[in-house]
Amino acid sequence: MSTSMVSRIEGQTLILERVFQAPRELVFQVFSEAEHLKHWWGPRGWELTICNVDFRPGGIWHYCMKCVDEGQGDFFGYESWGKGIYQEIVQAEKIDYTDYFSDAEGTVNADLPATKVSMLFLEHDGQTKLVSRSEYDSKEALQQVIDMGMEQGITETWDRLSEYLAAKQG
Repeated sequence: MSTSMVSRIEGQTLILERVFQAPRELVFQVFSEAEHLKHWWGPRGWELTICNVDFRPGGIWHYCMKCVDEGQGDFFGYESWGKGIYQEIVQAEKIDYTDYFSDAEGTVNADLPATKVSMLFLEHDGQTKLVSRSEYDSKEALQQVIDMGMEQGITETWDRLSEYLAAKQG
């Protein structure tokens, strides 16, 4: 069973799929709790220095990713703030939220595209198939985040998630 990520674009939606070697209750849990997210969210060389999660419909996830890898040149020391607002949560099955670029106070940056994210956690022979749909207001907005390196960032984030899940079950 391949654990590599499959990605495709349909219109203004980026669809990502990957099978994780863990039960879906665990995969869902590590997306829903700050103490887990801190260990794997973000690309390699980045840490979540702030991670506040109010995991309920209407709740807010506010976080700061900071580059701690000196090998990443100009990015070293850079902080990237994000704010997610949860819309729908179905335990162990689905998380829908809108993800925004923000500042330390949680003020949304209107100059950068918002992402409507829908994540499905599917039972897959004792493992979990995660299907993430990221929808943008336009094809141009989707292209903007792809140009910012989002696909590589998500690939590295999901690699870190896979490693974290393996360690949790080890």
